[in-house]
Amino acid sequence: MNNRIGKTVFVAGGTNGINLAIAEGFAQAGARVAVLSRSADKVEAAVAHLRSLGADALGHAADVRDAGAVEAALAATSQAWGPLDVLVSGAAGNFLAPGAELSANGFKTVVDIDLLGTFNVMRMAWPYLRKPGAAVLNITAAQSWLPMPLQVHVCAAKAGIDQVTRTLAMEWGEAGVRVNAIAPGPIEGTEGMRRLAATPAAHKAWVNCVPLKRFGTAADIQRAALWLCSDAASYITGVVLPVDGGVALGGGAPIAAAMQA
Repeated sequence: MNNRIGKTVFVAGGTNGINLAIAEGFAQAGARVAVLSRSADKVEAAVAHLRSLGADALGHAADVRDAGAVEAALAATSQAWGPLDVLVSGAAGNFLAPGAELSANGFKTVVDIDLLGTFNVMRMAWPYLRKPGAAVLNITAAQSWLPMPLQVHVCAAKAGIDQVTRTLAMEWGEAGVRVNAIAPGPIEGTEGMRRLAATPAAHKAWVNCVPLKRFGTAADIQRAALWLCSDAASYITGVVLPVDGGVALGGGAPIAAAMQA
């Protein structure tokens, strides 16, 4: 993304971790950035942080599972700034659970946040996207194609996100709207990896599952996101891009073992 070009960006889940890093990247590039999250306190803190970077910023406290609340946030952003140039959907939930012990409610909770939430953000954003020219970016994970013990709920949700991405890339392409996704690998300092690599032994085992032998950083995802939403990627749509140090090249069983180390 070129500097200081004044694009309008909306980041669902944009108050911490990878999603906040993406919001920061767009803010530093001169975009107007709106963030959405369930926690009003986190929204307030994220908006203050983005404004400290010199960006125009808005915040909305809403749950991605509530389509009406999501639509209201998108409408308010568009009313303030006009059509959306970039839409990022990254709200997610995760925990470890064997399938035989996972409750229906636990399964549903992750699917509702990740998959239904992604659909709600995209569907409610459709009237407010710039046509032609908008870029939509979903955040998925390697679990979408790597079967991984203890993650049946996440595998199902992320696989759904990938197919929503590909399907709406086909449907929305005629309007000049691109739809892509990024599948991050293990990223240092995120809430997800604090849960999945909760001990030093688990952290070391995770690193050994990565061909590049290191965790990624939020900046790695930020750079990929800005590129994929930029004019430099204007002929790319329907892609799920792994940014994972090569994790996607291996099987899920060693990773599951790492999470239990």
